[in-house]
This record gives sequence, C-alpha cells and structure tokens, in this order.
Amino acid sequence: MTASPTTPPPANLPTIARRGLMLVLSSPSGAGKSTIARALLERDAYIAMSVSCTTRAPRPGEVDGKDYHFVTVETFQQMVEAGQFLEHARVFDNFYGTPRGPVEDALASGRDVLFDIDWQGTQQLEQNARTDLVTVFILPPSVEELERRLHTRAQDSAEVVAKRMAKAGDEMSHWPEYDYTLLNTEVDRSIASVQSILAAERLKRGRQVGMADFVNRLRGQ
Repeated sequence: MTASPTTPPPANLPTIARRGLMLVLSSPSGAGKSTIARALLERDAYIAMSVSCTTRAPRPGEVDGKDYHFVTVETFQQMVEAGQFLEHARVFDNFYGTPRGPVEDALASGRDVLFDIDWQGTQQLEQNARTDLVTVFILPPSVEELERRLHTRAQDSAEVVAKRMAKAGDEMSHWPEYDYTLLNTEVDRSIASVQSILAAERLKRGRQVGMADFVNRLRGQ
C-alpha cells in the first residue's frame, strides 16, 4: 500500500528536509473556509493552525490560546508597535493579527501553517513572506446560499449577518489576487481540492531545501 501524502513515511525510508509553507484560506464569512480548514487539520499530520490574536470577545466554546489569543485593544496596539505581527487588520470593529514568532519557527522546522484570514491580512503576508505563501480564495455557489449558511450557523445576530452580507461583495472582488480560486459547491470535493493544492505546493523544488544534499549523496559527492 502506498503511504498517504499526509502520513509520515516509514522510518526506514529517506526523507528530504523541507521548508514549511503558509497556506491561506480566504472567503466571505459563511462560504466554508473554516469547515475546510478544520478538515485539513484533522486529516493532515504536517499542518497546524495559526492562532491569531483578536480583540473580539470569545464565542461560545472558544478556548483562549487554542482558537484565538484574546487580548485587549491596548495589548494589541502594543504588539503592533513592537512589530510582533506578520499581518494585522481591523474586521467588523475588531482587530486580528498573526504573531510572527511561532509561524517563523514552524516554517524553519518543516511544518506548514494554515491561515483563516481575509484579503487584507493576505496582502500583508504577501509583502512579508511571499515565497512561503500559498493562497486560496473560496467562493460560495450563490449569494442566497451564502446568506442561508450565515443564518444556519447561528453564531451571529441578525445585525451582524446583515453587515457580513453587505461586505461580501467587496471581499469577493479580491479573488484575482489569490494563487487559486475554489467554488465551494460541495464541501468534500472542496476539501479534496485544497489537499491536492497542498500536496503539489509541498513538492516545489524551492521548498525542498534538503534536495541538493540528498542528490549529491546519491551521486557520491
């Protein structure tokens, strides 16, 4: 049986040192990026979620340090001034940011990092770490379906849902800025598509930092 690309290889087989990548999933709220992200984390041993800082209040069931680092506005601004974020943005009256240190450590050790962020954060990541970045924009099948999903998940008030719908058009206009665009009509198919993107991006020559040494050993040099 051939090992899955998301399963660690047997210990007796050679491995090539690889630099990790940053996989960004963006979409308007309700288009499915969080569902796809959760599936990747469950199925892939090599990728971990980037834990962002936010100034918003925790939602029911969210755990500080696991879902987000929940901080005050004052603390967040201090982190911005100290250059501790790879990206940060204001979204729906709250601030979000990606701490720099944990991501850089993961990439150097060959671990991939998954980001669930908007187009503003993605633009900042492109400025700070473009060679490590793989970006995917997820579109809903229709505006009506997007609104239905927002109401169905029952996480936000009707007022917040209306704000998210009002902003969705502007968010979707940024799809050409991404490496890949995915129409999320069926979630299992969408998850498989993102897994395929991830598998291919991991094999890019520039990320396989140990390949030159491995080939030299094969050639006896």
